[in-house]
Amino acid sequence: MTATLTLSSEEIGAALRQRLAGFVRSLRDSGFKVGLAETRDALLLLQSPAVRKAHTLKRAFRSLFCGRLSDWKVFDELFDAYWAGKGVKSGVKVSGTSTKKSMKTIRELMDVQGTRQDTIAGDVERQPGEEDEDTDDSPSGRREGASIADNLGQVDFHKMQDPEATAKAHELAERLARSMRVRLTRRDKQKRKGPRLDLRKTIRHSIAHGGTPIELIRKGPRQRQLRLVILLDASGSMNNYTAVFTRFVHGMLDNFREAEAFLFHTRLVHVSSALSERDAARALDRMGLMAQGVGGGTKIGEALAEFNRWHAARVIHSRTCVLILSDGYDTGEPDALGEEMAKLRRRCKRIVWLNPLIGWQGYEPTAGGMQAALPHIDLFAPAHNLDSLAALEPYLAKL
Repeated sequence: MTATLTLSSEEIGAALRQRLAGFVRSLRDSGFKVGLAETRDALLLLQSPAVRKAHTLKRAFRSLFCGRLSDWKVFDELFDAYWAGKGVKSGVKVSGTSTKKSMKTIRELMDVQGTRQDTIAGDVERQPGEEDEDTDDSPSGRREGASIADNLGQVDFHKMQDPEATAKAHELAERLARSMRVRLTRRDKQKRKGPRLDLRKTIRHSIAHGGTPIELIRKGPRQRQLRLVILLDASGSMNNYTAVFTRFVHGMLDNFREAEAFLFHTRLVHVSSALSERDAARALDRMGLMAQGVGGGTKIGEALAEFNRWHAARVIHSRTCVLILSDGYDTGEPDALGEEMAKLRRRCKRIVWLNPLIGWQGYEPTAGGMQAALPHIDLFAPAHNLDSLAALEPYLAKL
């Protein structure tokens, strides 16, 4: 079979080809190893009468695209969400556009017939993030030859106007958080009598002895894992960032015992149980229902006072890093915020404050609340794009 095999518009509609290309991109973004050969076979499957039956097509696509056990576990959910819109809810939003998009069913797409002929290669060889060369609506800042992840990595979240780019940023933020979580929880610690030999450090230490490995460096699992306690600001001034931060926090908490999450605006809400949902859309729905008042004002000092009084003793131990995601705009008294930050600092190992405004040119933390909090912060860093979130991992790995 050649890459230039042509399917006429009578055999398969242009709209359906476009939907299939999007589904392939979705699978690739979810970690599936899908190449051109699988995509061409999928296009041929769409010519079969089985395409009129969604459950038959699902089984055929599952056999074609799933090569690993992990693929089989998530394929049905991805297929239903993309082709039928199942599991995608509108519900209560944290911020941004609605999570539910208008989706056409397979039968509806098959009724859409194009008026021109296209080759398979023209539809399936486009990589994720690529656009047609003759289009004018490509996102600003796009670099030729770069992937969509690279494109979005340095774009400030508040500058993303394209809904597709915003949705992609949400997905990438969650994937980034999950990969960070895995690396942080699996990281070993150097030990005198560990069960495994740390070959890299042994070789490094042998350089001082002329290459002779006199001292064997061993490693083993950490006795106590780093615990993250995340406090997310969901006030009105954070509207442009709350949605992507929520997806990032969801990725950190998913099946991760050593993490807790709280959302605050004018009051504090414990949202760990909501964000423990495997499905991101369902997690956001639950959190939106729990956190009524999202998008209003913010009283950081009062929220921290409530946290210190009712939750700190339960969720904080000596290896806890408290991660605050906020722009620092506080309608309460700065002295109250400073006092509560001092109490929090005495309880935990580190306090990290991620402020999206740091990424803005000329920003200075001149707000009264931010000035009161700074003396008690161990790391004050930006969080305005995906690259700044990724830069957090090396710091957490040292704790």
